[in-house]
Amino acid sequence: MRPVNKQSGLVLIAVLWVVVVLIVIAATVGRKSRLDSAVCLAGTEQLRCNWACRAGMETAIAVLNEDDRTSDSLTDLWSDNEADFNDIPLERCSFTVKVVDEASKLNINTATKEQLMQLDYMTEEIADAIKDWRDKDDEPTSGGAEEGYYRNLPYGYSIRNGPFKTIRELLLVKDVTEQLLYGEDTNFNDKLDFNENDGDKSPPPDDADDVLDKGWIAYLTCYSYDRNVDAIGNERLNINSADEEKLQQSLDISPPHAKWIVENRKDDGYKSIADLINDNSPKKASTNPNKSKDSREDSEQAVALDLQTFSQIADKITTDKQQQVPGKININTASKVVLTALMGEDESAQSVAEAIVAYRESLLFGMESIADVLKAESVGISQFKKIAPFITTRSDVFIIRCLSTADRGPVRGTTLQREVVVDRNSMPPKILYQYQGAPPYLATANRNTNGE
Repeated sequence: MRPVNKQSGLVLIAVLWVVVVLIVIAATVGRKSRLDSAVCLAGTEQLRCNWACRAGMETAIAVLNEDDRTSDSLTDLWSDNEADFNDIPLERCSFTVKVVDEASKLNINTATKEQLMQLDYMTEEIADAIKDWRDKDDEPTSGGAEEGYYRNLPYGYSIRNGPFKTIRELLLVKDVTEQLLYGEDTNFNDKLDFNENDGDKSPPPDDADDVLDKGWIAYLTCYSYDRNVDAIGNERLNINSADEEKLQQSLDISPPHAKWIVENRKDDGYKSIADLINDNSPKKASTNPNKSKDSREDSEQAVALDLQTFSQIADKITTDKQQQVPGKININTASKVVLTALMGEDESAQSVAEAIVAYRESLLFGMESIADVLKAESVGISQFKKIAPFITTRSDVFIIRCLSTADRGPVRGTTLQREVVVDRNSMPPKILYQYQGAPPYLATANRNTNGE
């Protein structure tokens, strides 16, 4: 038997160790390479999604720019456009766009406490706190809060004491929570998804009642306004300052009607154009031999405005001196919830809201003048006079929400959600607000964002 060569054994062991080390190094490098590839792929998908969202935004803006401005309704292409807005493929991505009219909501900067109180889960304390947040003084209302309250929170901050700049600013107001603002529809798709109807099993927390709670963000805005112009863009005539001759020439009405308008305005003027009519107003214009606007007979007696004439001039007149009137609600796009809230504590609020929705659904292009509301069943002059100061038929500010998804073949990849608020009253349209990222899932729904 030959003696064992110890030196050869050591060499074999060393070689085996080198092989093990090389295998470990190769595995580490391979793993790092896979991680780098995954990060690179994720970055590429994120970039694709970002540009897909941008494409969706620009598509929606283009549709808004081409829209007929005579009136805005839910039958317009910006609202109902499956062909251009739903799952549009783009360079291994797809995007889905949704456009929401901000004039379809109550404006948090102008809404009355009575109107705010009609929203689900609203309390008098929160309504008062909202009013205190937006007013200019530092005196709290009975249930509200001013600077001292917010300064003494664990993480204190200052009150705005001015108009809300974004709707998410509501989360800074006393007792307003994420759950109140966002509700259950945290992805804003207007659908009751499985995770939004399973209680506390998965975020967001919900009551599993098979009914979608959209939260206040679906009914409140801080951006809406109405341009004080008629359907063709001409400046409206102020009935509080125009003389008889101007009324006749601009509105093409008879001298008796112009005389009545001037004679019946009080020292402080008409509060609303609805003050031109009442329950005793004739439905149609009477036959008048002096109908001509060129008649100048001083002996003519004033004749009360009839509903037919009022309807013809309603979109051409105003009682407001502002070029842009904040907070007007578009009756063509507002939901039943908003229309009901608009009526405040009126017992007929629900029926009036339903009547307006039913009437506008019977129209092809929506109402072109606020006077058209009088044609809706159950809407009388008293109801019209209550809502007239707050309504319009046209819109300028819209939220555009875009969801883009990267395509990995049979498996869906990265998703990205963006939101912009656009004012199309300028060229190019003005971006008022931008928000990007996944929607909140209310992991801390029971925590007050004020730190309580």
